[in-house]
Amino acid sequence: MQTAFDLKLAKEYASPSQKIKVMSEGWVGENSFCPACGSTIAHFENNRPVADFYCGSCKEEYELKSKKNSMGKKILDGAYRTMIERLQSNNNPNFFLLNYNSKNFAVINFIVIPKHFFVPEIIERREPLSQTARRAGWIGCNIILQNIPQTGKISYIKNGKIENKKEVLSNWQKTLFLRREKKKRGWILDAMRCVEKIGKREFFLDEVYAFEKELQIKYPGNNFIKDKLRQQLQLLRDEGYLEFVSRGRYRLTI
Repeated sequence: MQTAFDLKLAKEYASPSQKIKVMSEGWVGENSFCPACGSTIAHFENNRPVADFYCGSCKEEYELKSKKNSMGKKILDGAYRTMIERLQSNNNPNFFLLNYNSKNFAVINFIVIPKHFFVPEIIERREPLSQTARRAGWIGCNIILQNIPQTGKISYIKNGKIENKKEVLSNWQKTLFLRREKKKRGWILDAMRCVEKIGKREFFLDEVYAFEKELQIKYPGNNFIKDKLRQQLQLLRDEGYLEFVSRGRYRLTI
């Protein structure tokens, strides 16, 4: 895997955004692989409304977003309504996020976010465009990266360092159980974020309960926050994400 863009791909384009699009897509096509099965990926035909790449072996699809200099906390995306509708559909793609150096056009970070980590809570509605804008009233959205658990950000390249392919494939498999839990997914991801915020591999149930007030604001009609958290920890234990150490004590396994 190389980290540098092929500058020759952009020679025929004048628009800076078009140059980046062509170079970043060219880089992904040449250097990436499907994180689900390890096969090569192919580029969809131009102007496909949902995805940019697909795997011919396992049929996973991927949309690419690129950002210069730093990944930041947000990624600019398209129409808010379209994104919310996609989250509720069966053809929502996984996301490749590519962060590049705008001076030497080398990849700094390249990650994949599996589609099962995309829930409405990570989508931020932007203000409508002004009435003087060409698309007056149009409402876009942002993807809030900090609302996605770290296990949902699988690195191919991290701070310029290329990660091992086996590690990428392994990390993908660890959270596939979320696809089976569509109705419970929001609560499961809440529990995963709480565990990450604790910041320790071993933690106590009471430390997770400390997020009760925070989650009560999010779920004002739920008077059983602790019960819900405990249920999610049990599910995460059953799926091998956590292990039970002793009464009220858990350990992260990934």
